Amino acid sequence: MEAQIKALLQKHHALLVSHFYQKDEIVDLADFSGDSLELAKKATQDSRDLVIFCGVGFMGESVKILAPHKRVLMPKIACCSMARMISSDYYDRSLQLLQDYGIRDVLPVTYINSSVEVKAKVGAMGGLVCTSSNAKKIFEIALKEEKKIFFLPDRCLGENLSNLYGLRCGVLGVDSKEKVLDAQVVCYNGFCSVHQLFTPEDVDFFRENYEDIAIIVHPECKPEVVQKADFVGSTSQIISYVNSLPKEKTIAVGTEYNLVSRLRKGSKNTFVLSSTIPECPTMNETSLGDIYKLLSAYDQNRIFNEILLEEHVRKDAALALRRMLEVC
Repeated sequence: MEAQIKALLQKHHALLVSHFYQKDEIVDLADFSGDSLELAKKATQDSRDLVIFCGVGFMGESVKILAPHKRVLMPKIACCSMARMISSDYYDRSLQLLQDYGIRDVLPVTYINSSVEVKAKVGAMGGLVCTSSNAKKIFEIALKEEKKIFFLPDRCLGENLSNLYGLRCGVLGVDSKEKVLDAQVVCYNGFCSVHQLFTPEDVDFFRENYEDIAIIVHPECKPEVVQKADFVGSTSQIISYVNSLPKEKTIAVGTEYNLVSRLRKGSKNTFVLSSTIPECPTMNETSLGDIYKLLSAYDQNRIFNEILLEEHVRKDAALALRRMLEVC
């Protein structure tokens, strides 16, 4: 099947890209793999106008937002659970609640794990997109606006950034009105179902059982976990950090299992920071069979799972994404 996929990709001059969390068989076949920011940049800059995107829906949307002339198809339009937590309607309700509290001058910053409709509303308000790899830089830019930051949808990333910069933080709909009013950063109450699996007790277990272990986690983890870690970084930053360590160094990594299993194949001193296997169910939906079906149908002019965006929505979303890219 791999040979057939490669032949169809070549025939139609198509680019195959894969997020790091995809299965090994897909990452190995892709022209390139990466995290959300890397994929958006590389797929946009590549000369090929047909993009086969293996990931979740908002990632395919990001390529289409930045490169509307490209045709973006997804073997599975899987949905990120975090992105589903912040719909366009919920975004409006959140702003209304802030206004009901008397808060009107806010700067929205949305994590890239959000729909094109949410990004468009953020863009129209002068806000920005961020990824886990550039969140610190975007946060610093946002702070210069001297407005209350509305960070969405991942409360953990928002809280971890707030803690890093010593800022007061409140979670909308969870914390009291008084705490939200006092907060410099207001977070939406969303989260990553995979990174929620890691606990402070997991960190304690590995420290107690493995001498001189390095604990490495993603910033979508709970603040209590992040505070106990030795290194916190995005997917690509985790890969770079692990590669910089001696091979004999024992590590425990708090992020999606497919990535952790590839960091040091066959290593007996590399662990996932959990007693369970933290797989992202939607990232694992895509198979080689799905890619083959998509390309075979395309070859017969039967197109499906194409990312199509309303132009006025795409333009506003592009504002928020390009503000990010201009500084990162």
